[in-house]
Amino acid sequence: MKIGVISDIHGNRVALRAVLSDMPEVDHLVCAGDVVGYNPWHADCVDAMRGESAALPEGPWPSAPIPTVMGNHDRAVAVETPFTFNGMAQAGVEHARGLLSDEQLDWLAELPDERLLFDERVKLVHGHPEDPDHYTYPDEFGPDLLDGEELLVMGHTHHQHHEVYDEGIVCNPGSVGQPRDGDARAAYAVVDLDERTVDEHRVAYDTAAVIDAVEAAGLPERIGSRLTQGR
Repeated sequence: MKIGVISDIHGNRVALRAVLSDMPEVDHLVCAGDVVGYNPWHADCVDAMRGESAALPEGPWPSAPIPTVMGNHDRAVAVETPFTFNGMAQAGVEHARGLLSDEQLDWLAELPDERLLFDERVKLVHGHPEDPDHYTYPDEFGPDLLDGEELLVMGHTHHQHHEVYDEGIVCNPGSVGQPRDGDARAAYAVVDLDERTVDEHRVAYDTAAVIDAVEAAGLPERIGSRLTQGR
């Protein structure tokens, strides 16, 4: 079973299309949260995860809704959150609230913090299995994070990394829409559960188009310019 793994799209339609166009054939596609925030295409990214074909480029993945968990930005937009946001992040949250339809907001609000998928072989969370807002950086990866599943997928840090243990695989695919690990290219991963392998991928995309769209939307300039630096 091959699983395409994405996370932290953050309203970046240009990066999402680049990732999905680059992705090899997979049996399933999953998303570890933060579909919205920062960049201006919140509605398109929500509809893509909802399986709306008009929002997706053609590609070798199922057209059904993509299993997704709630990220801290998703929660802030749709419900309430104790998470503290900086000025850029808050601007993205408010922008998303103003653009999303009631149906799209309801979809975000109904996202769970955790999903067990594919006969409980895969656990999908945003930050950490015990705390959805905890930043689990690579130095915290370990087999103790696993609880019987073969694959644990986490996002939130925007740092691409994985480890393969006897107990299973821990994987952060990195961020589609706002990488922060020093590589400006959009990130994703493909996990082969049967072979117990993880292929990390990076794909270049038109960051200039995103910078222009951020400016046109009246969002803070830094949201766009930081994309060229991968941080």
